[in-house]
Amino acid sequence: MAEFTMELSDEQKEVRDWLHGFAADVIRPAAAEWDEREETPWPVIQEAAKVGIYSLDFYAQQYFDATGLGIPMAMEELFWGDAGIALSIVGTGLAAVGVLANGTEEQIGTWIPQMYGDANDVKVAAFCSSEPDAGSDVASMRTRAVYDEAKDEWVLDGTKTWATNGGIANVHVVVAVVDPELGSKGHASFIVPPNTPGLSQGQKFKKHGIRASHTAEVVLDGVRVPGSCLLGGKEKLDARLARAREKAKKGGERVKNAAMATFEASRPAVGAMAVGTARAAYEVALEYAQTREQFGRPIIDNQGVAFQLADMRTSIDAARLLVWRASWMAINGKPFTAAEGSMSKLFASETAKKVTAQAVQILGGNGYTREYPVERMHRDSAIYTIFEGTSEIQRLVIARTLAGMPIR
Repeated sequence: MAEFTMELSDEQKEVRDWLHGFAADVIRPAAAEWDEREETPWPVIQEAAKVGIYSLDFYAQQYFDATGLGIPMAMEELFWGDAGIALSIVGTGLAAVGVLANGTEEQIGTWIPQMYGDANDVKVAAFCSSEPDAGSDVASMRTRAVYDEAKDEWVLDGTKTWATNGGIANVHVVVAVVDPELGSKGHASFIVPPNTPGLSQGQKFKKHGIRASHTAEVVLDGVRVPGSCLLGGKEKLDARLARAREKAKKGGERVKNAAMATFEASRPAVGAMAVGTARAAYEVALEYAQTREQFGRPIIDNQGVAFQLADMRTSIDAARLLVWRASWMAINGKPFTAAEGSMSKLFASETAKKVTAQAVQILGGNGYTREYPVERMHRDSAIYTIFEGTSEIQRLVIARTLAGMPIR
């Protein structure tokens, strides 16, 4: 087990500085343009692929960092550059993780390379879970997958929403209900290969923030996929469903929700994204306060401004420490007995919203215009308190965990 340390290794610092350089030289100069265009920044993703950032190998190296700090460090630096573009770069990872966590070796080897493509022909993937009536309440999912035994095919019908890269992805990973009576335990995940008939893009959302990231509905109308596209295989699914049915018959037995446990483990990465955006806004505000003069002196000489900056920096550092703690616990198999994953995501998300708002205030009228990046950062920050579990859901998870109650 790796010892916890507050100091990054030389290798980690090298990776951090490399990512920071890419964020500063490639992502930031393109941020305003792609925010205005509200389109996927394919040229930036291609540049990321050319240098090795947009690849499974890179994320695998960071994920298996023995300290647990590889992923949060990478997320912070990329999202320091720009949240919308960074999400376009890392969004495929959601689908890739879904395959890595649930797929067979053959499925992993077949589909993940098709999610990324290569530097000359980049592809993206989409993870499709949320639905119009099933966001936080995953048990209300309506998308169905029915097995056609005669053809060894699964037939998928339903509508997914809020899907990053939805409809434009080369590969879609879709969560669907296979046994409605089992609630969230009757779900399974499926690969939908490229150009599969019946899958189409629904509404593309025009968003408040992260506008360089494509977000859309995915409509599944009689989508047929081979039996080999069920992640993990049918034998494994049948065994899991049989166990769930047996436990349901006993009644009263509390079964841990695997999906919720997965979300809990991944939430520190979202917290790190929020830290990156908050840090970016703080740095702009600090520089502005040091150079902007009013009444013959820099505005940072005013206690009202200086104290805001002190609070901003303190909150950012505290958020990062919560993220690092949860990430270290996760890589070392430490149980989140107090929902430490949700704690990190909750605090970092709320910090990003508050810090970016303070940055706008410090810049005054300038902060309210698109001539300065804090306006965009403030819009972007709102997403952190919403996706991968709202702040309200995080508080619910934490409270139920502390009370020893099951998380549904």
